[in-house]
Amino acid sequence: MRILGIETSCDETAAAVVETTGDSARPWSVRSSVIASQVDIHREWGGVVPEIASRQHVADICGVVEGALAEARVLVTDIDAVAVTRGPGLVGSLLVGVSFAKALASAGSLPVVAVHHLAGHIESLVLEHGELPMPAVVLVVSGGHTSLYFIRRPGEYRLVGQTRDDAAGEAYDKVAKLLGLGYPGGPAVDRLAAEGRDDAVALPLPRFTHADRNAAPSDLRAGEFAPGVRQMAEFSFSGLKSAAVRHLEKHGPGNVADFCASFQRVVVGTLVDRLFAVAIALGAKSVGIAGGVSANRRLRHDAGARGERERLPVFVPPVLLSTDNAAMIAAAGLRRLARHGASALDFNAEAALPITDSGGDLH
Repeated sequence: MRILGIETSCDETAAAVVETTGDSARPWSVRSSVIASQVDIHREWGGVVPEIASRQHVADICGVVEGALAEARVLVTDIDAVAVTRGPGLVGSLLVGVSFAKALASAGSLPVVAVHHLAGHIESLVLEHGELPMPAVVLVVSGGHTSLYFIRRPGEYRLVGQTRDDAAGEAYDKVAKLLGLGYPGGPAVDRLAAEGRDDAVALPLPRFTHADRNAAPSDLRAGEFAPGVRQMAEFSFSGLKSAAVRHLEKHGPGNVADFCASFQRVVVGTLVDRLFAVAIALGAKSVGIAGGVSANRRLRHDAGARGERERLPVFVPPVLLSTDNAAMIAAAGLRRLARHGASALDFNAEAALPITDSGGDLH
């Protein structure tokens, strides 16, 4: 089966063609992946402007899809299904992809599969490495998400815990902005951190301490995981962000590379510690890290080193599959199509979409 994936959840317009291989261990193969990034457009604003993003998706979507088909050397008539990101994300951006996918599927009498964006990030690991040893615990970490998922069987995504305030990538972007490093901030901080001392600045370890800080998300299933495990899986980065602001106000940036290295040490240490604590508590046979922040060099290195010590294999996607892309959406679409069938055409884009076993509340 050959599926066309479409991703427009934020500021990348992406399309990809992925096909099944017939090999249960490595079920999918990428035929093409085309991404039109809007980073240069939004850089002057210091972040993504939703209205600009959605208008640019409208301008780019046809060319990107045509490019993906051409790169895969297939015609639209060679496609067997269409997968598209339904949410979460910027609703205006999501609507462009959803509308395009529905129109294409309707015109070609093709099944359409509505995909949860984070299910796509999780399946990017399988796209690169094949099926993971199960059960697995996967950390999805990006500018908008920091979440831990328990996967007992392929395609079953159970949220264990997530940040109650800021995502790790959001904290990176805020610190980069304070330091005048521009947008996007994560790669800039990562580059400079490699040149600095990570013990030069004392910053607090971020942790979730108050139950009333923010309400637990609706897709945290009551009683499924022991309270101690769920507490291990909780993140909070707003305190670290505030501490960074206070330090810079009081002392100035000093050696910027040292500050970046010290900040990154705390963020990465928190992510790795909690990932492995939850994995060990739940008896995982593997761990994964996906999402834009998974491209961070220290996170990859430290997670790999911890995995060797704990004798747990660690899986991360290549950089091109870490950031938003349509190949991962196509893969998640193939997973959902095999498990649950196609989506009805009346689904809509949703900015906030809980994840379920099927990759989103899609019916």
